[in-house]
Amino acid sequence: MLETVETNQLQTTAPTNRGYVTFEEYLEQSSDTRICEWVDGEVITMPGASFEHQTLDKFLLTIMNLYVESKDLGIVLHAPFAMKLSEQRRGREPDILFVGKDRQHLFKKTYLDGAADLAVEIISPESIGRDRGEKFVEYEAAKIREYWLIDPERKQAEFYRLNSDGFYQLISTPEGVFKSEVLPEFFLHVKWLWQESLPTITALKKLNLI
Repeated sequence: MLETVETNQLQTTAPTNRGYVTFEEYLEQSSDTRICEWVDGEVITMPGASFEHQTLDKFLLTIMNLYVESKDLGIVLHAPFAMKLSEQRRGREPDILFVGKDRQHLFKKTYLDGAADLAVEIISPESIGRDRGEKFVEYEAAKIREYWLIDPERKQAEFYRLNSDGFYQLISTPEGVFKSEVLPEFFLHVKWLWQESLPTITALKKLNLI
């Protein structure tokens, strides 16, 4: 069962659309091209993504998806696709999420009915507080096992994993390499993320996918 987080920890920025809506109404309003999130009965429409955000998203989605498919580990999706965190009254749309095979029953037609196993957020200037603050608290409480925070402006990548006490612990990246536990034997050279031309083919070769 998801842990309940104190209300004052889950306050967010002012919504663009005022007035209470149900989660089901939010799903009906959600756009296929713009990310909207549901926060305690209010719908927030996110600004459009930058070119840098989109290229990083494409790079990570490509290598993660091919890796997961090759190992038959589960399903990788990217926004817009809602993740319902019922006890926190949240409908979040991580940039990328992964759900393992044993939990695929959580997928509904238009949303994930529960927490992903892994969530990735690519930080933009307007999302720093939300990704590092609100979502960090929410994802930790929802027991999302790994949370990757990618900040292209600062060229920082942080990888958090739930420890035995249920709190996120920052994972070290010796020699600049992150090794996932949620995706067994998957690794990521952090320097790949900051290259002007993202090295998709190189990454796929290093991961023995091609």
